[in-house]
Amino acid sequence: MQKTSSLEPMGLGPDNPGGARVCHSDQRRQGPGMESPQKTEVVLLACGSFNPVTNMHLRLFELAKDHMNATGKYRVIKGIISPVGDAYKKKGLISAHHRVIMAQLATQTSSWVEVDTWESLQKEWVETAKVLRHHQEKLEARGCEQQDSPVLERPGRKRKWAEQRSELNQKKTLEPQRKDVPEVKLLCGADLLESFGVPNLWKREDIANIVGDYGLVCVTRAGNDAQRFIYESDVLWRHQANIHLVNEWITNDISSTKIRRALRRSQSIRYLVPDLVQEYIEKHNLYSAESEERNVGVILAPLQRNTAATNSRTTTA
Repeated sequence: MQKTSSLEPMGLGPDNPGGARVCHSDQRRQGPGMESPQKTEVVLLACGSFNPVTNMHLRLFELAKDHMNATGKYRVIKGIISPVGDAYKKKGLISAHHRVIMAQLATQTSSWVEVDTWESLQKEWVETAKVLRHHQEKLEARGCEQQDSPVLERPGRKRKWAEQRSELNQKKTLEPQRKDVPEVKLLCGADLLESFGVPNLWKREDIANIVGDYGLVCVTRAGNDAQRFIYESDVLWRHQANIHLVNEWITNDISSTKIRRALRRSQSIRYLVPDLVQEYIEKHNLYSAESEERNVGVILAPLQRNTAATNSRTTTA
């Protein structure tokens, strides 16, 4: 699986003159004639505002995990919440500092969902495709480190690292490559899937990169026709085998927008968000009529960037 598309490759070549070592994800594939393939390990990555994180956000992970595991082809090993940075400039978006803390509080009781701060700490808005690439490369680098780690045959036996590495590399060439690097897939709701059709919100090459090279696990809400949207999009239709639609049979229409509205009206949000999140919101008085006016009149970062790029190409042409 090549994680390049319009993004910069990380191997040897002009784009990486330093020659950074890369452990390619091709090692996950098994050759023909081998025994039945083992399950592909999957890491579910959810990108978004999480403004604030809600019980529905957490529920998406559970629904997606159940669905993927039930296919018999995948085994979900981790979930990652990645709050967007402040540079996203969405209306009503409070500080990433608070949104990250709330997400961390919300996942305290989870044994497999965690919060990653990398995206939230970037000074500029980062495209979702690049966030996926960042996490996939972290997994591949970790796999390389594990494969390159020498193992002594006997405790206390002195052997040079160069000899160990040479023997290890020779052994690798003789053995079939293992399917041991997990795949990162984007976890989302049907609203994100449909947002692919909003002009200039997404770059076409990024959509192809996300669905083609990584894949989507999309939990559908009542009233969303995800299948029809895939049918009406050429790029989604082309990669439909890599789009996993999860039906939400026990419907839940909790949203961050409705949570903020309730808070502005001094209404209870108990049981809509984790208790620790509610306590944190109340302690810091995070959401109000004033906070909802933040970034009013400011163009959303992806719209601003992609519109400028489109206009530049038009002018050049």
